[in-house]
Order: sequence, then C-alpha cells, then structure tokens
Amino acid sequence: MEQDMQQVLRKAEVLIEALPYIQKFNRKIIVVKYGGSAMSDEELQKNVIKDVTLLKLVGFKPIIVHGGGKEISRWVGKVGKESRFVNGLRVTDEETVEIAEMVLGKVNKDLVTMVQELGVKAVGISGKDGGLLEVEKKYSDGQDIGFVGEITHVNPKVLYDLLEKDFLPIVAPIGLDKDFQTYNINADDAACAIARAVHAEKLAFLTDVEGLYRDFNDKSSFVSRLTATQAEGLINGGLIGGGMLPKLNNCTAAVKNGVNRVHILDGRIPHCLLLEIFTNKGIGTAIIADEDSMEFAAQK
Repeated sequence: MEQDMQQVLRKAEVLIEALPYIQKFNRKIIVVKYGGSAMSDEELQKNVIKDVTLLKLVGFKPIIVHGGGKEISRWVGKVGKESRFVNGLRVTDEETVEIAEMVLGKVNKDLVTMVQELGVKAVGISGKDGGLLEVEKKYSDGQDIGFVGEITHVNPKVLYDLLEKDFLPIVAPIGLDKDFQTYNINADDAACAIARAVHAEKLAFLTDVEGLYRDFNDKSSFVSRLTATQAEGLINGGLIGGGMLPKLNNCTAAVKNGVNRVHILDGRIPHCLLLEIFTNKGIGTAIIADEDSMEFAAQK
C-alpha cells in the first residue's frame, strides 16, 4: 500500500513540476520538426504523436512539419532509380519530385489519422496550400540538384486560420515557385522558415542524435544549452560537421529571427518532447537568444 502511495505521489510531483511550463507556454505556438528514426519506428511514431497531442490539449498551439526521406528513398528504389545526395540534399529530377510529393502526401495523411485517433482535430497541408511556402531553385555549392526549393517567402495565414479554429496543422515540405513549378524542400529548412514566420515560442527538432556535442566522439562534450552567438562560434570554428552543421545553422538563424528557443532532441527516446519541455532538467540541447542566457536557469 505504501509503495502504491509513493508511486501516486511521484506522479503528482511530475505534474506539479510541469505546471509552470504549462502556464508559461499556454496559447504559445510550438513548431515540431518530425523525421528520422522516430518516423520510421511505429512505436516511436505513436509516442511523438501522443506528445504533440498532449501539448495541444494542455493549451499549446503545436504545428508539425514532417519529412519523409527514408520513405521517399524506398519508393525511388521501387521505380528502379537510385537516390543521390549532394551535401545532404536529395538530387531531385522531375520523376523524383513527383514521387516525393506522393510519398509526403501519404505520410501527411497518416499523421493526421494518428492525431485524430487521439481525439484532436488535425488538418494536413503542403507548402502549396494557401501559398504557404514560396520557393526558388536551390543550388548546392553551385551544383544544380534539380527540383529542390529554397524558401523565399512564407505566408502563414493558412496556419493562423487553422490554429484559430482549433486545428493542429501538419505540414508537408513541398512548395511552388513563381511559375507554379513544384519543388521538394528540406524539412529542416521548412520548419525553421515556418517557425520564424509564426513567431514560434519554441522550435523542436526530433533527430537521431542525443543533441549537440563539441566533439561527437567525446560523450563528455555534450552541450545542454548555448546561445546563438556561441553556436555561431562553434560553426565558424569548424567544430561541427556532418548532418549537424546545416541543422545548427538553421537553429541559430531561427533564434536570431525571433524564435525564443530551439531544441535539438533525440527522437528515439520515448516522449522526448515532454521530457524536454515539462521538466526542469530537460534532455536535449537548447539554443537560446543571447539576452536570455542569464535567465535560462530559471526557465526553459
């Protein structure tokens, strides 16, 4: 009996710890970039959707921006093509952009279904809808990589309208250029651009790493928080490499353009979003505005 009471009390303590964060972020917009292993594992997928749904039910205004790279590669292989990447960006010919749009559309509606199964109204859109994401052709170090879009403008009206009507928007990263040509967009780029446009309180990246390391081979070099200026220092110092470099560039740009907090989280950890947002310690890396560094200890 006493053991049961201790468990109940621990649950109460967890809820009390979460209370100030629920109060602080009530009615605030949080953008969640969803991809990687957390998307390809069914159990992790359910956990992420439960997390985002809970955020919605306690008063947040979440927006999901999702990728679908592994699934796109699978379907590209099915039609006998080989996926090719330049600096982490998929080389996208006319046939591949059609496949990408088809696959992302299916992923999008699957996520809508999962959210609605949990009793929350969701609407899936792409960057084409309402002129949400306008793009131009993106080059990678001067190389033509096909129909890959660089976002030039975000029109967030459709997102604001959905949020106002109490829907949870789920966005697929496909956009149009000024000639109405379809382009595939890097999901990290889309999430950052949307977070800036809607002045999100938080932007959370679900990734396949625990967070940021000064030296990835040295686990003691984990960075739990840093300012945008400190992040730029790491980038300019050549200390960050691989897939983390464009992600950190995106995170830093988001903070410098009005997003209050950017979190890099390990999407393979069940309920990583809740652990980061609702606990004092958190589990990932938080990138914050320079002027907020002194008060970070008191609030995340």
